[in-house]
Parts: sequence; structure tokens; C-alpha cells
Amino acid sequence: MPDLSDLPRKASLRAALLNRRRALPATSLDEGSAHVVAALSSLVRNERPNCVAGYVPLGPEPGGPGLPDALADMLGSEARVLLPVLLPDSDLDWAIYHGPYALTPGPHGLREPSGRRLGPDAIATAELVVVPALAVDKRGVRLGRGGGSYDRALTRVSPETLVVALLYDGELVESLPEEPHDRRVGAVITPSGGLVHLPV
Repeated sequence: MPDLSDLPRKASLRAALLNRRRALPATSLDEGSAHVVAALSSLVRNERPNCVAGYVPLGPEPGGPGLPDALADMLGSEARVLLPVLLPDSDLDWAIYHGPYALTPGPHGLREPSGRRLGPDAIATAELVVVPALAVDKRGVRLGRGGGSYDRALTRVSPETLVVALLYDGELVESLPEEPHDRRVGAVITPSGGLVHLPV
């Protein structure tokens, strides 16, 4: 039977973190996102991946709505950006990003690529995986929105592949509740701290 003891704490943490983000002034969101994208660009230049799995930020998420375009611009012309497509069972399928006009409305206010679906295992082809998070602790434990989609998707990623979460300042914390199905991340990027590698 699953351990439900941390669910109330996770729910209250999510609500507090979402409220904190919503309260940030637009200038703070824009400046924070610009710093995060700049640090991500440095990482991509250093790693030179041929395939990056990213996402389309929702609302005030770090990176802003232009994150997929920014990722595409960071990569060479032959490289691919994969974006998630939410499946009915909350797992993630993937499709290649072909520009903002190829994004269509998805469930829960998401924007998803309209191209050919590559299957849930396509994330395993990514050499760098960029994920959303509400907070991450210093062990790499990630707090998402609670659907479990990324925890499932990250089971398909090689342990050697860097998984990095994008955060605002104050969202890299000392400790978060962790459940057996939670998948840790290897690094975070924050506006002030830039790229921070974590012990996974």
C-alpha cells in the first residue's frame, strides 16, 4: 500500500509555492526567466546535445512561454527539441518541436506539439532533460504539480543523462518530502545561482 503520510504536506507546499509565484511582479518573472535561460544556454553550449527534452512553461513557470524557441535556438540545426504530450493516463508522450505555430491547446491549460507522436520512450533519446518544478531540495528531490507525469517519464531516462529543473530564487530548499516513486534531478538552474549540480 502506498505511503500517504506526506500527501497533506506536499499539497500545502504546492499551494504555498504556487501562490508565491503568482505574487511575483511581472518584472521579477521576466528578469528571473531571462537569467535562467541564459544559464541554460551556457549549459547547452558546453554539453552540445543533439536532442533535448524540454517543455512549454505554464503560467509563471521559469523560462517563460518562449522556452521551447530558446532551446531550439541554442541547438545546432540538426538537433531536436522534444516536447511532452499528456496522455489520458497522465503519462507523457513526446513530439518534435517545430515552432510556436505548431503548438496546440492541451489538457489543464497546457500547450503541446501537434506533430507525430514518438511514444513515451522517446525521452530516452534525449541527451539533456529539462523539467518543470515548484521546488527542489539539496538532495535532488523534486516537487512537481502532483500528477506524477514526470516521475513516470524520468524512469526511462539513463542515469548518465543530466536532468535539470528550472526554478526561481528561493525554490532550492533544504528538504522536501519524498515518496518511493519520486525521481530526483541532477541539477537546478536559478536566476541568482545559475547551474547547481546536486547529489543524485
